[in-house]
Amino acid sequence: MTIITKNITNFVFFKKNIAMLQQKLKDYNVILASGSPRRQQFFKDLDIDFSIQLKEIEETYPDHLKGAEITNYLSDLKSKAFLNLNDNDLLITSDTIVWLEDKALGKPKDAKHAYNMLRAMSGRKHEVITSFSIKTNTFQKIISDITMVTFKELSDDEIHYYINNYKPFDKAGAYGIQEWIGFIGIDKIEGSYFNVAGLPVHKLYKELMAL
Repeated sequence: MTIITKNITNFVFFKKNIAMLQQKLKDYNVILASGSPRRQQFFKDLDIDFSIQLKEIEETYPDHLKGAEITNYLSDLKSKAFLNLNDNDLLITSDTIVWLEDKALGKPKDAKHAYNMLRAMSGRKHEVITSFSIKTNTFQKIISDITMVTFKELSDDEIHYYINNYKPFDKAGAYGIQEWIGFIGIDKIEGSYFNVAGLPVHKLYKELMAL
């Protein structure tokens, strides 16, 4: 099979899958409860018809929770803010943390906090954990994914440049893999890139196709 023929075959298969997903979701009102521009773009790229609805909640969790237990808990907590789902509503909530030395790194409070996070991760491995919840009036499933990320040794100049120019205060662990710090600072990634960006899209697609 030539490369051109193979690419055409793959494209046809991809379009068929997209059409199947759209057919699966045609009777649902898909709600994405996330203000993350990355997650919103993922949904657009999947060609899903969806609306964005946000609820203000306090993102706290019990101290005894570890790793994916935290993101599972927070994804569920976010879903519970939607008290009255309609019969055809399909609600998707999500949460991401960085897990380093048995400790969760969420969103930094300020530039100093962001610096401390990036300095702690410099030259070391950490886990990025994302969970998402799919919920209707009669069904809920929570899925998580873990990606291992290794940073090179970051200089103070590199850290300060990134914080001052990209202001990563809305990002778990104070960084976005799709931004400058990801380009120059990440030596290795084991697992899903998209999970680090905020959503394990491959797992979401699988679960939606299985509805």
